[in-house]
Amino acid sequence: MARGPSASDETLVELFLDMQAAERGASENTLSAYRNDLADLAAHLRAGGDSIAEATTDSLREFLSSLAERGFKASSLARRLSSVRQLYRFLYAEGKRADDPAAVLEGPKRARTLPRVLSIAEVDGLLVRAREPAEDEKLAPAIRLRAARLLCLLELVYATGLRVSELVALPASAARRDQRMLVVRGKGAKERLVPLNAAAKRAMTEYLKLRTSAGDAEKSKWLFPSFGEQGHLTRQHFARELKALGQACGIAPDRLSPHVLRHAFASHLLHNGADLRVVQTLLGHADISTTQIYTHVLEERLKALVRDLHPLADGGA
Repeated sequence: MARGPSASDETLVELFLDMQAAERGASENTLSAYRNDLADLAAHLRAGGDSIAEATTDSLREFLSSLAERGFKASSLARRLSSVRQLYRFLYAEGKRADDPAAVLEGPKRARTLPRVLSIAEVDGLLVRAREPAEDEKLAPAIRLRAARLLCLLELVYATGLRVSELVALPASAARRDQRMLVVRGKGAKERLVPLNAAAKRAMTEYLKLRTSAGDAEKSKWLFPSFGEQGHLTRQHFARELKALGQACGIAPDRLSPHVLRHAFASHLLHNGADLRVVQTLLGHADISTTQIYTHVLEERLKALVRDLHPLADGGA
């Protein structure tokens, strides 16, 4: 008969989760993912008569092998490995273990997938199409307001590269008339400054004018309140409206999402000469390696520079 989870394992995991929440500002979703990953680890070790407190490197390797046998993808295996490494790094640092058995574990090789990116012309097409109903004074006020909201969302995400969760949760104060920068609270409750361009500020101003005319500008603390409900617009609602707009512009639904517009922001900046470190800061990436998924854009740009500017490019050697 299998034993239940030991109190020591539960205690160690909870200590780790408390640290993630208190020191690193981990979200509920992140904590839930860690909890599930480590519960799976504890169950595997328990079945073999082992525990988190006593596990060896070999027993952790057996756990990872069992995940592969269960058909876990490389990305899921890598996430479980990350959870295990962070747990044991914490336990070692806190003196709960005298060693770190996860330090030498190797993860699965993961194929690097390039982000889906729209061309500048495609983004321009989306903005033009969204602007038409937003500026059409003949439309019913409610329809025009929804159109202005979508245009404002588009202008903001393409001008700033915000994550969709950051975008829909912007406070109404973000649209102050003299606002030149947005203060964004990102992952881990970390704040960063993101500049606003003229198009984004104009879209916010026009959108707020329509909200004021509708009499709801003072009713919500959110820049993008949900219609008819409390709270702000959901990520899913924005994604649906964006895909519908994309179809009207001839862009397939599987090529378009709020995150694709974030990729477009980063890729178009790099293509036009922005520094990778600057883009990292604007996107709110904690590690430059995350931003390096866009290096293919830099490679293309360098090839174009050599092709266009090198004196022997046309004639060859």
